[in-house]
Amino acid sequence: MPDEAIWYLEYHIAVDRPGLLGDVASLIGMLSINIHTISGVDARRRGLLIECADEEKLELLARFLHVMPNITVTALRRPTLLDRLAIRHGRYVEQDARDRKTFRFLRDDLGLLVDFLGEILKHEPAPLIGVRGSPRVGKTEAAVAASVYAGKRWIVVSSTLLRQTMRTSLLPMERDADAVYLIDALVTFYRGTEEHQAFVRELLRSPRPKIVEHPDVLVHETEWTWNDFDYVIEIRTHPGEAIATSLHELRERIGDF
Repeated sequence: MPDEAIWYLEYHIAVDRPGLLGDVASLIGMLSINIHTISGVDARRRGLLIECADEEKLELLARFLHVMPNITVTALRRPTLLDRLAIRHGRYVEQDARDRKTFRFLRDDLGLLVDFLGEILKHEPAPLIGVRGSPRVGKTEAAVAASVYAGKRWIVVSSTLLRQTMRTSLLPMERDADAVYLIDALVTFYRGTEEHQAFVRELLRSPRPKIVEHPDVLVHETEWTWNDFDYVIEIRTHPGEAIATSLHELRERIGDF
């Protein structure tokens, strides 16, 4: 289906009476608009991906839905990545209200996180992505799985996933366009040699996707700033968990490796 004909329709359910979804679907069908996907995106919202190349039909649909009892249309737009993920997973990705590049996930949401990161890696040529989270919360695993999802070659530059890794060179095949560089800034800048740190700086300047764990360290120890990041991911084991961001806390953590 051509992307230019796909729209995201979402409505809030004021009264969830029997047959409500059937009424909405029948109205859409009467206008000869195809429904591709229907999903609840929380307890009181339902999202649909619909196909319609005729904007007059869409305007007519919007007018009919506006006067339909028991629902309120909250979106009728071209689908964003977040819309498509909400349809797929039945819930929205949590986005920071003030810093719109920051997204929050729980460890139980790793499937949603992998899809989110994977779609970014698949469609954006060289994003810089920061990942915050406590030890063993799934930061590296999510980055690796997202790379596989996107059909990319994941290259561990610095990490403690299997053993402490601090690379100073790459094989020729690891510099190709499908590479994703995984960098643990805590390991690099608090354990790494000058040669390793210089190599990481070189990779950070390269036109390839980079996923940086502990981005607060990168911002503190280098010339990179928060404005250079395209996305910042926060992963928690439970909603109230505090994530260490101060340099003192992060320096103490290096002793756990």
